[in-house]
Amino acid sequence: MPRYTVHVRGEWLAVPCLNCASTIRWLGKEAVRRYMKNKPDNGGFASVEEVKFYVRRCKGLGLLDLDDTVEDALEDNEFVEVVIEGDIMSPDFIPSQPEGVHLYSKYREPEQYISLDGNSLTTEDLVNLGKGLYKIKLTPEAEAKVKKSREVIERIVKEQTVVYGITTGFGKFARTVIPNSKLRELQVNLVRSHSAGVGKPLSPERSRMLLALRINVLAKGYSGISLETLQQVIEAFNASCLPYIPEKGTVGASGDLAPLSHLALGLIGEGKMWSPKSGWADAKYVLEAHGLRPITLKPKEGLALINGTQMITSLGCEAVERAGAIARQADIIAALTLEVLKGTTRAFDTDIHAVRPHRGQAEVAFRFRSLLDSDHHPSEIAESHRFCDRVQDAYTMRCCPQVHGVVNDTIAFVKDIMMTEINSATDNPMVFAERAETISGGNFHGEYPAKALDYLAIGVHELAAISERRIERLCNPSLSELPAFLVTEGGLNSGFMIAHCTAAALVSENKALCHPSSVDSLSTSAATEDHVSMGGWAARKALRVIEHVEQVLAIELLAACQGIEFLRPLRTTTPLEKVYDLVRSVVRPWMKDRFMAPDIEVAHRLLVEQKASVWEVAKPYIEKYRREHVPESRPISPTAFSLGLLEMNTGVGHDHGHQDEL
Repeated sequence: MPRYTVHVRGEWLAVPCLNCASTIRWLGKEAVRRYMKNKPDNGGFASVEEVKFYVRRCKGLGLLDLDDTVEDALEDNEFVEVVIEGDIMSPDFIPSQPEGVHLYSKYREPEQYISLDGNSLTTEDLVNLGKGLYKIKLTPEAEAKVKKSREVIERIVKEQTVVYGITTGFGKFARTVIPNSKLRELQVNLVRSHSAGVGKPLSPERSRMLLALRINVLAKGYSGISLETLQQVIEAFNASCLPYIPEKGTVGASGDLAPLSHLALGLIGEGKMWSPKSGWADAKYVLEAHGLRPITLKPKEGLALINGTQMITSLGCEAVERAGAIARQADIIAALTLEVLKGTTRAFDTDIHAVRPHRGQAEVAFRFRSLLDSDHHPSEIAESHRFCDRVQDAYTMRCCPQVHGVVNDTIAFVKDIMMTEINSATDNPMVFAERAETISGGNFHGEYPAKALDYLAIGVHELAAISERRIERLCNPSLSELPAFLVTEGGLNSGFMIAHCTAAALVSENKALCHPSSVDSLSTSAATEDHVSMGGWAARKALRVIEHVEQVLAIELLAACQGIEFLRPLRTTTPLEKVYDLVRSVVRPWMKDRFMAPDIEVAHRLLVEQKASVWEVAKPYIEKYRREHVPESRPISPTAFSLGLLEMNTGVGHDHGHQDEL
């Protein structure tokens, strides 16, 4: 007998269907009838017949024809939503789909697997797992370690040894011994009581990253979880069953207890859960719809699921990957602005950077040369001002290698910390199978990722700060020699006037967000946990700072492309023309005022989408230039290679320059 899970005004109802010839209208009415039956006031309705509604799938929110049969329109155990006409939902209502539903309706179950062993996960891997590109399986070595670790826990329980978190309470209750008969209840109570987060739920991508990272840590074999339970967690991940995880509530030591508890709560079949098939629903229904059983926690397993820095670190991995992507593209956008403002490339001369050999600075200067070297990429714009009487450029153009460079070095430093953290055991107590004992320690403390992410926010913000100043130069006719605000018929049209204001607003907001959260600590758990990292906020605000940086650079990209319109028919270099063409494929020139916000949004997407990004367009030209100029014998570290932080030792091309450069 088919059964459907139906969402009515925040309630989830299981509706069996005895007759497959029944219509969608019947299903909606039956769901409303059951909803009214459960309400003391019948939900405010006199009868089912007076209720007007429409029905849609939870997956993709597609509307269903009320006259279709359930047999024709729905699959068995599908999730649907009855929307009652005239309803105004309360602000705290959880919709069946998260924000950006159009992204999740395109979800396709991955076919490829990634093997986790707790030691070799990369930040790129974790971000791709978050995007749903892979399923997870354990290596045989990891399975063996997990089994041996669990044997230690079973021995402790059997011998009734007093061990923190296994046979005792938690925090201030560490000296309270729990009888064996209540050890399972202890773990369930731990998960329930610690599920005290607030705020919006993490997006499916971020929930998936958090779950994947916790699996990787458990795979190390120091947590004491059973292989059976860990496999159940992996099955939930592979089915994309993602618990409701509020974004706020962690102080970053003893691990990210609140968000990880919400993660565990869904896995035991309580609270809310989301999947592409179901949307938001009660966790037990979502698991059942995917043929999964809720986890039954054994001794120590609740603690194994919730103790660690995975909230800070998973968000931190997204932050460092996005930071690396926007830092690369900031160089391209700045080079385009320099061309529009008729700047010189002399400031990127190899010899200048060889005498101050910071890796990031050298790489940024190299990228500018690779995009602007007139011997490789003749520029009609550059040629038009070869013999101008200006002496040197403003700092916002001349000092890009120095300013952008330290951002690149900051990202490399933070990425190194994140790579260590995602492959670290962060439980307490730690289970050492080879010693057949558990040891209490402090690996759950989030100070490492917290400090690193505060540093990342401060570093990456500077890309927006300098970009906003370049936008000002593009818009200011006394500095650019272009029409005011990059538009014809100024006065009648305002052009980029307020787009620049938006950039200024974002930069100002970033200045407040860059105050480090990890300088704060509040004592918790009756002074047992008396120094904490506040790393959860460090991670969340780093992501917000990076998003603002992306948006400011999107505005500069639009402004620089608009500036080129006033220099036509002159052309810039080949790689920068390719960037211009990419932008113009989605945003037409700004000849008179129009609704600008959509243009900024689509330009932002060009900076964050991997397959059609500004970086992907310019990268072949940069790498070709690198092959021709970088000695093959130079050793390259993996981290430096991934970020492009390579010291250059190249010859100087005959780049154009202002006359009598000082």
